[in-house]
Parts: sequence; structure tokens; C-alpha cells
Amino acid sequence: MTPTLIWILVALVAVGLYLSWTAGRLDRLHSRIDAARAALDAQLLRRASVAQELATSGVLDPAASIVLYEAAHAARQAEEEQREVAESELSQALRAVFGEVQQVEAVRAAPGGEEAAGELAQAVRRVPMARRFHNDAVRAARALRRHRAVRWVRLAGHAPFPLAFEMDDEPPVALADRPTS
Repeated sequence: MTPTLIWILVALVAVGLYLSWTAGRLDRLHSRIDAARAALDAQLLRRASVAQELATSGVLDPAASIVLYEAAHAARQAEEEQREVAESELSQALRAVFGEVQQVEAVRAAPGGEEAAGELAQAVRRVPMARRFHNDAVRAARALRRHRAVRWVRLAGHAPFPLAFEMDDEPPVALADRPTS
């Protein structure tokens, strides 16, 4: 074998190893996106469920109960295309209902209210974290998919381009500052 042929083989093996490593990395990022999306969906569902349970408990005044129930129900029933808007509306409803510390204190004073307020506080704090993890994974996958080698060799296959989950997830101040026990 000539030295030129050996160098060509070494270069082909190196390129093959690089492409294999990049494809594996891209696959792991897509798996991470799927896991982060499942965690985000679970946290959003938990938040909507706790809000809906609190709205039907009779602890809140009727107007607040209706606003919170309708927003939570809409968030739970939303189609994928409308999910970000429905979840943002639930965040706005939570801020409207629990915008003041007095409302949270009224919930805590009711029988079983301490537990319900704590559960809701945990739920509203976990949603931004889950969304951040998901969007970080999406950002990393997008950056890798923009590389020329990934595009030219089509290492992403038929996987859809990952989309970030954009919503208003700011928690009510009265619930966000409340320490969990």
C-alpha cells in the first residue's frame, strides 16, 4: 500500500468517527429534549390540576374560583398548537388570584389550605425550571443541527426541528416567595 492510500484511509476513518460521534451526540440531545418535554408536560399538568382542585375546593371567593377553574381547564384541554397560550393564560390567572399575600393567607387559613397552598407554590416554581431545561436542550440541539456537516450528511434524519416552549411562566409573587416545608 502506498503512503497516500494509507493517509486517505486514515482521513476517511477520522471523518467517519467524527460523523458517528456527532450523530450520537445529536441523538442524545433529541432524547434529552423528549425527556425534558415530558417533564415539562408533567409539571404543567400538575400546576393545572392543583389550580383546578383549589378552584373547586370552595376556599376561594366565587369570582376567583371561576377565573382559576376556567384557565386551568383550558390549559389541561388545550391542543398542542394552543398550549403555550393556554398555559400563559393560566399563569396570568394565578397572578390575578394570588397577587396579594392576603389571598394566600386566606387559603392557608381554610381547612386543608396549608397543604393546598404549599402544593400550588411548588407547582408554580417547578414550571419555569422545567421550561428552562427543555429550552436549553432545544437550544443545544438547534446549534448542533446548524453545523454544516450535520446538514450536508443529514445526520438529523427525519427528526423535526426542535421548537422551544415559550410561555409566560412568572409565578405570583405571594406564592413564589413562600418557602416550602
